Amino acid sequence: MFRPVIIAALLAGLGLSTAQAQLPESVSLLLRSANIPEDAMGAIVLRGNTTVLSHGAERSMQPASTMKLVTTAVGLEQLGPIFRGRTELRTSADVINGVLKGDLILRGGADTDFNADVLAHMLQTLRNQGIVKIKGDLILDRQLFQPARPDIGAAPFDESAEFRYNVIPDALLLNTNLLDIDMSSTERQLTILMQPPLENVSITSDMKLVKGSCARWEDGWRPPEYRRDAGGKLQVILHGTFPQNCSKGTSINVLDRNDYADRLFRATWKRLGGTITGVVREAPFTGLPPTAEPVGTRMLADHVARALPEVLRDINKTSDNTLARTLFLSLGSLQSDGWLGSRPVAMTAPEDTAARARLVIQEWFQRHNIETQGMLVDNGSGLSRTGRIAPAQMAGVLQAMLQSPWAPEFQSSLPIVALDGTMRKRLLGSPAAARARIKTGTLKNVVAVAGYVPDANNQQCVVVAMINSDLVGNGNGRAAVDALIEWVARSGATPVVAGQ
Repeated sequence: MFRPVIIAALLAGLGLSTAQAQLPESVSLLLRSANIPEDAMGAIVLRGNTTVLSHGAERSMQPASTMKLVTTAVGLEQLGPIFRGRTELRTSADVINGVLKGDLILRGGADTDFNADVLAHMLQTLRNQGIVKIKGDLILDRQLFQPARPDIGAAPFDESAEFRYNVIPDALLLNTNLLDIDMSSTERQLTILMQPPLENVSITSDMKLVKGSCARWEDGWRPPEYRRDAGGKLQVILHGTFPQNCSKGTSINVLDRNDYADRLFRATWKRLGGTITGVVREAPFTGLPPTAEPVGTRMLADHVARALPEVLRDINKTSDNTLARTLFLSLGSLQSDGWLGSRPVAMTAPEDTAARARLVIQEWFQRHNIETQGMLVDNGSGLSRTGRIAPAQMAGVLQAMLQSPWAPEFQSSLPIVALDGTMRKRLLGSPAAARARIKTGTLKNVVAVAGYVPDANNQQCVVVAMINSDLVGNGNGRAAVDALIEWVARSGATPVVAGQ
């Protein structure tokens, strides 16, 4: 926990006056009605160099997905707006009479848009070069991030490890490793369709049809599994119950990623008229740091992701955990390149990528004179029970980004209150609607908001609020932080001193 002198030093470092303030009555009333103690909430409001409100802003708290603001702010300033992740198909073999006489290397470079369509386009490029047969293996090179498979052995965040928000990225994450499942039922029959088509992968179900609300179909969902038979065929099995006369879709991460890449590659290559004689295997750890041009190989095809500001909009507006984690790991492994989009950071030896990313973030905070004591950036997404940051530190990030050359790109990535993203259904009809830009954060015991709110005089205010309490559910925490946003939007943002 920060001492008062630390928060004072932080605000002074930002050129801000300090004022300890009580919460607005509208916020306090909502907290009391939900039995949430006021000290469970940390909040700060800044207008220019004035601290309008500071309530428990020095405490390190769980920020939930507002932590994405740290990742995206540092990512944008460190990597720049032209940064793009990339994917490459490389080989060291010759092509003779339509046959690639050796291995094909699929090299990951933190490409946030590497999906089934991109893979098909890259493989079509091989076909356009006359390649019909691969007489070798497909090698999956994930070595940009270390460890190369951070998903292996990772403790599940919750009991729903199969859902999209829990996908842990690697440098070669194909299609987010997701199967898109469409389920449609009558009174007696359940039909299940799976996309994309995967070689020798089928889906079945032992789900029981029950009378119930289609809107609450997830209540009967149970974790799926997959089985491999003696011939290598895979079967995905859905468990639980499903409402009668209901149609719903979801995406699940259930297959091992090497299996997924193997089956999707084979299905796509076969559809394009190609064959492969070898197996699909993972590139071994070499002990050497990655380079932009691996010695002894040449590039056959490549793909570059969208520019970083476009990816930031997906991260912040829809709160995409996997994209945020990919950007976080990119901070520890990549630098911008005007020609390629990105290239590996020069290293003498492979290093732990997450540790390097945390160091980059730490150095950015130091350059902007923002205190880092008590802050812990776990994976960059906020989907963490150990991540911590003080509201005042988060406000420092937002304040710094107002002065950034990339301020427009950063602000445009945030949800617009009452219009889009995770704020599209909140504060409808309020003075903040269509004016404020707010990143949200929600966990079982956390509700948080952070962003920019114009006050009644149309002066931009930085607003951060976090509540850490087991009582934030049923909309109680959300109502309190939304009330703070509305208070700022309605007011002239005159400082409120404790006791007034």
